[in-house]
Amino acid sequence: MPALKAPSPYSSLIDLDDLSPAGITEILDRAKAFHAEPPPRDLLRDVSVVNLFFEASTRTYTSFALAEQRVGADVVALPPGSSSLGKGETIADTALTLAAMGVRVIVTRHPHSGFPARLAESFAGHVINAGDGRHAHPTQALLDLLTLETEFGKLAGLRVALVGDILHSRVARSNAIGLRAMGAEVTLVGPRTLLPDSMGGDGPRVARDLDAVLPHVDAVMLLRIQHERIASAVLPSLDDYARNYRLDARRLALLPKHAIVMHPGPYNRGVELTEDVLRYPGWRYAQQVSHGVYVRMAVLDFLVNG
Repeated sequence: MPALKAPSPYSSLIDLDDLSPAGITEILDRAKAFHAEPPPRDLLRDVSVVNLFFEASTRTYTSFALAEQRVGADVVALPPGSSSLGKGETIADTALTLAAMGVRVIVTRHPHSGFPARLAESFAGHVINAGDGRHAHPTQALLDLLTLETEFGKLAGLRVALVGDILHSRVARSNAIGLRAMGAEVTLVGPRTLLPDSMGGDGPRVARDLDAVLPHVDAVMLLRIQHERIASAVLPSLDDYARNYRLDARRLALLPKHAIVMHPGPYNRGVELTEDVLRYPGWRYAQQVSHGVYVRMAVLDFLVNG
């Protein structure tokens, strides 16, 4: 049985601004330790975890399920059609019901921003946001931070460009928060319809010319155009978008030799990238996916065991 630890000061993980830089570092360190040596299978013994996903998911759902199993939690999948929320039950009532059954962790994804936060207000346990609307995706950002730290041995001082549909991307928002908290320099790149000038200000730098940015970065994170969240009035022509923001052989040649390319997935060939990117030595998509399991193990351990 694992040694008892102090209770975590964090009850839930809604976004990375819930964590201090020390908290982010602690989670990344635990993830690296779990990658180097599997943790005890009873790390979360007798801890019931419900996966409550209202949106389709391959990477996030599967990696959470694997993470929960590897730390020994009791895992329950609750498809949206099985939830009484569809019958008019309130979020508070759902939280009360699950807590009364002994559930200690709810991992949730929802198309509406704010759902995990409202759930956490009423739930006497830990809520982990697995993506809510355009708001946040904290565990994706953590696995991206782990990928960068594994590659470069540090986060402070790294120059990272987030490229594409920034306006509708919960991944971009959480990454920008986490990267800046850890001392990285963030540049947002995209057309005005998908990246308003107002998203700059005192925060990340906003740029329009991808070709001018690429020679000066350590990493590029490409983002999918989210058709399901974009009003047709702001959707750019895909041909125009590809001409200005798609990463291809010519643009790869502009990157420094050490630079890496990342993508949270799913990626669209021909829109944000070409097949050349998939053959690029610095393509790190597979590493990101692999790191997701260890990061989610670490988040579960961090919240439950302290």
